[in-house]
Amino acid sequence: MTRTELLAKANACVTGERPEDYGSPEDNFSTIAQLWAAYIKAACVAPSAQVDIGGKDVALMMALLKIARAIASDNPDNYIDLAGYAACAGEIAGRAGDEL
Repeated sequence: MTRTELLAKANACVTGERPEDYGSPEDNFSTIAQLWAAYIKAACVAPSAQVDIGGKDVALMMALLKIARAIASDNPDNYIDLAGYAACAGEIAGRAGDEL
């Protein structure tokens, strides 16, 4: 698969039916961030600990998951999803005023 094909597939994932199925990435990542923060407080640190996870963090950590999977397997989906998570993280960062 060429990089153009890979990026086209990633684009279809993040702008196609997935948002219809799961909501916008920003909304979905925000929900995931809340759940991860609660889990980390309960299981890893302390219930009173300050744990700040945002949507960009979720996108970046999901990208790390895809990197780990790509190390184990050259399944094209790993690379497609990695590109999609990077695009989502970049868009969230841009909306937050972060410089890209």
